[in-house]
Amino acid sequence: MKMTSPARGRAVAGQALTARKVLVYWMDGAVALLALTLMGMVVTAFAEGTISVPHAVAAGACLAGTCGLFPFLLREAFDTRPAPSVRLVLAGLLAVGALALVPPATAGTGDGMWAMVMFLWLSAAVLYLPLWAAWCTGAVVLALTTATVALLTRQPWQPVLLVQAITAVLMSVAMWLWRWLWWTIRDAHDGKEAKASLAVAEERLRFARDLHDLLGHSLSVISLKSELAAKLATRAAAEGKAAREMADVRRLAVEALAEVQVAVDGYRTLDLDEELDGVRAALEAAGARCEIDAATAGLSPGARVLLAWAVREGATNVLKHSAATRCSITIRDGALEMRNDGVRVPAEPRGAGGGSGLRGLAERLAAAGGAVTAGPGPAGEFVLKAVVPA
Repeated sequence: MKMTSPARGRAVAGQALTARKVLVYWMDGAVALLALTLMGMVVTAFAEGTISVPHAVAAGACLAGTCGLFPFLLREAFDTRPAPSVRLVLAGLLAVGALALVPPATAGTGDGMWAMVMFLWLSAAVLYLPLWAAWCTGAVVLALTTATVALLTRQPWQPVLLVQAITAVLMSVAMWLWRWLWWTIRDAHDGKEAKASLAVAEERLRFARDLHDLLGHSLSVISLKSELAAKLATRAAAEGKAAREMADVRRLAVEALAEVQVAVDGYRTLDLDEELDGVRAALEAAGARCEIDAATAGLSPGARVLLAWAVREGATNVLKHSAATRCSITIRDGALEMRNDGVRVPAEPRGAGGGSGLRGLAERLAAAGGAVTAGPGPAGEFVLKAVVPA
């Protein structure tokens, strides 16, 4: 399984942050350009002598206040939809003041350019307000700007209303889409992070399950053979056999190390026939007679691997949790049944989820469309059943 590296995760996070900065700074630049244009109208009106110094200062201050607060309003509402704030109300009051102080020379041009300051505030307000409140606020703003422009330019209110409505809708919708674009980028980034975290969690689960399945059996046999060798070592006549048992312990330790490498690499291949032979040898070494009746010739490679895991887990449970003297293994048409007479009644009933090994086996088989059950049988035996697609 391919895992997302920390460096790649930081790179993706950096790209999302860069996209946010580009969107916000682009809007800052557009607002700054609008502010310079409107401020130029104030300076032009003052230079032509159509407005006084106090009028120019007041208009410039209201304009600068509205445009200066806009970047803060944008950042406040760019990631979430907050409740209307004091800044939003203050910017609205300043925008109304700027509209009231429109220079007569500017109004005389007939284009209503000065009213853009009100629409700029409206475009920020729609990021804070629910839909119905945004419509009501937009209607009030449109009425104010239309009345002001129509009065100062002496034009019929109908064409003025049409122009003002189009401008207001375009600016508000553009601002809403601007934020929606960022939300889409952010959600896509969050989705990638969630996918990467899920991949890491799945890989950890796979590793834990494989480590248990691979080492549980081998370490159980090592423990058994070490105990047997220790007993044999006390008898002079059994020195040769003890040496052989310790040689087996060494071999199993080497195999366990190799199996750890298999788990780390992510490969899960087991040979069913080899596993059956190994289980027979391990159980007989523990003093349990093992009877195997397995028809494996017609099984698919995937079914053979799954059944090999089931055989290994079943044998591990026999070695670790029972004192069995007899164990039978039957395989027919993708169905495995393992019975042993060393059943013990634990404090809690064991089932497919009773132990970590059985849980891992159940998860492995379920992913392939199979199933596993385990528990005491009616005849006083412990029965493990596993079914896989043949």
